[in-house]
Amino acid sequence: MSRIYLCDFEDLTPEEPLLVEVEGLELAVIRKGDEVFVIDNQCTHGPGSLSEGDLDGYTIICDFHDGGFDIRTGEPVIPPCMVPVRTYEVERDAGAIMIAREAEAVTCARKFGSG
Repeated sequence: MSRIYLCDFEDLTPEEPLLVEVEGLELAVIRKGDEVFVIDNQCTHGPGSLSEGDLDGYTIICDFHDGGFDIRTGEPVIPPCMVPVRTYEVERDAGAIMIAREAEAVTCARKFGSG
């Protein structure tokens, strides 16, 4: 499976989320010590941008309504957030931060033809 380059590790300031827009994705890339986490940037509760939020431990606090998500799992941990935010498995290669590119879904009609 191919990978999508997001940024270099050195581009990340610890505990300051970075907005990365690439290939139709809007992501918040977060460095916590030597760890890097990638989540969807859009809050699942409203119009908040998680890359604009504050980090409290492993919780990202939405800038719009102060709800929070665990950056390791995407699970909501502070109301009013109720729906998890999507997380991505991070790959590091010589300082480059990447995520796996998902395979395109193939429907039966496209796979076997429609006629």
